[in-house]
Amino acid sequence: MFVPCDRGGGGSAGSDFKGFTLLMPAVSVGNVGQLAIDLVISTLDMTKVGYFYTDCLVPMVGNNPYATAEENSMELSINAEVYSLPSKKLVVLQIRSPFIKNKYRPFCQTLLSWVKSSKCARIVLLSSSHAYQCDDEQLLGTPLRYLLTPDLEKAVGGLMQELSWKEMEKVAAYPGINDTEKVLHIPGGGITKLLFTESCSKGIQMAVLLKFCSEGDNIPDAFALVSYLNEWLQLIKSEVNTSSQWKIPSSWRLLFGNGLPPALF
Repeated sequence: MFVPCDRGGGGSAGSDFKGFTLLMPAVSVGNVGQLAIDLVISTLDMTKVGYFYTDCLVPMVGNNPYATAEENSMELSINAEVYSLPSKKLVVLQIRSPFIKNKYRPFCQTLLSWVKSSKCARIVLLSSSHAYQCDDEQLLGTPLRYLLTPDLEKAVGGLMQELSWKEMEKVAAYPGINDTEKVLHIPGGGITKLLFTESCSKGIQMAVLLKFCSEGDNIPDAFALVSYLNEWLQLIKSEVNTSSQWKIPSSWRLLFGNGLPPALF
């Protein structure tokens, strides 16, 4: 459930997102969605308006990942926080810890219930999938894919065609045995498939943007995914969509084992 902050618009202003787009990550291979969300929050200087309280995620606490000075570096952050930018009708849910086993479904149910109660217009889920499990068709061209629920397809399907985006292909349910029966398969995608299918059945407008990748240094994948998102939503304006436009958060200095910040202690 959503718990508003006392500051940053709190109260009813922080809980009514009527007409907003909810942007969130799947906890998926390479943490690409989470890294891309970091870039959005940092670049747009979004305000934290609340928390998403749930027992479906591993508990965690840490320093402010978007600190810009010593004064705000000691603010604490937890596993699921909500940021808002009313000028762009954008609300972001950042997830910073993995899911507890068998908690995917209750999380999706709680999330979609909040989406309806807060009157969000649509969900955009940033995700990733194992590159090594791509079939022959998925190996061709761009490693970026999208999915739209039927309700969102009616609204933006034509735009995706104009952008020349590739829809996520379905693959054979039983390769080599029965290649005619096709299913949606997103290995390494975490909650992606479940949240998408639940949104389809509940008539919720939802888009999935994902990138095929491998574990490792996934910063380039995050830049590619957030630039892909920007082609559609135009979060930042530019004639050329390059990684230099996105502001890297201070927390990324710790991605590869640098020392912990003294303020943590």
